[in-house]
Amino acid sequence: MYAVIKAGGKEYKVSQGDIIQIEKINGEIGDRVELKNVLMISLGEKIVVGQPYLENVTVIGEIVRHAKGKKILIYKMKKRKNYRRLKGHRQNYTYLKISDISFDNSLNN
Repeated sequence: MYAVIKAGGKEYKVSQGDIIQIEKINGEIGDRVELKNVLMISLGEKIVVGQPYLENVTVIGEIVRHAKGKKILIYKMKKRKNYRRLKGHRQNYTYLKISDISFDNSLNN
């Protein structure tokens, strides 16, 4: 069984026990997080798709750690104008361990 969730503007395919890297969410290490933006769920052979989200389906995860991504350098330049700018960015991430995908029994029918 797996689900497709939306978190931080991106979509992730998750199943129980997976560790995913999403954009930073508030919380301490060990906190439980409920992700309610579930786009799709697979129940063996049956696939249920939401429009856009599924009701009564939540993905429960636990915050494993917070980290920063690799540094990205942004360089701007205009030739012959003596214009040069160098800027850097490091994105903050949260690692979630998916502990459960809970759903209503009405999806089995």
